[in-house]
Amino acid sequence: MFTGIIEELGTVKSVVKGRNSATLKIGAEKITDGLNLGDSVAVNGVCLTVTAFDASGFTAEVMAETLKKSSLGRLKSGGRVNLERAMRLGDRLGGHLVAGHVDATGIIKSAVREDIATVFTIDAPEEILRYVINKGSIAIDGISLTVVDYDKNSFRVSIIPHTASMTTLGFKKPGDTVNLEADMLAKFVERLLGDRAGTGGIDKEFLFRNGFV
Repeated sequence: MFTGIIEELGTVKSVVKGRNSATLKIGAEKITDGLNLGDSVAVNGVCLTVTAFDASGFTAEVMAETLKKSSLGRLKSGGRVNLERAMRLGDRLGGHLVAGHVDATGIIKSAVREDIATVFTIDAPEEILRYVINKGSIAIDGISLTVVDYDKNSFRVSIIPHTASMTTLGFKKPGDTVNLEADMLAKFVERLLGDRAGTGGIDKEFLFRNGFV
């Protein structure tokens, strides 16, 4: 589990692609402190398992499903990535609960400077937009951000200069692909309400049967 607060910008040292997998070597300094084999690290919002490490970075393997669902298959040597170690019980939850399980990818439609902030418009599929609400949370490349507004095809987020300097959004541009993870609480609520109400969901008939109308 992660918080969406990026700890470090890492550098891709190498990408070795297999038939349906890849092995990433990531250069990092800060997050290797206290790292252990088998630990989880979010790389651009994707939870990966550390298979080797030293003071200069770590290695992680990426399976076929992850390559299909995320943008990790597009990484190249020299590229920069957002890194976050798994949260510990008792840590401050500065962002929101992020699982590191990417739901889909989106495309940056525009990045517009508004005073000190930069407003990004992200084109996203329905499987993401169904969970998007104004002022709700969403993870973009592992970064916990607040939704400014949305429409049927896209949503908007705004970042301050500090976020731009500490994450990949500082140099992303229109046309770039980003990993998206919807708020897990919204997904849990949808599933639980759907299970209680049956395939029809919560409607007037359901409320009437349960004494609410």
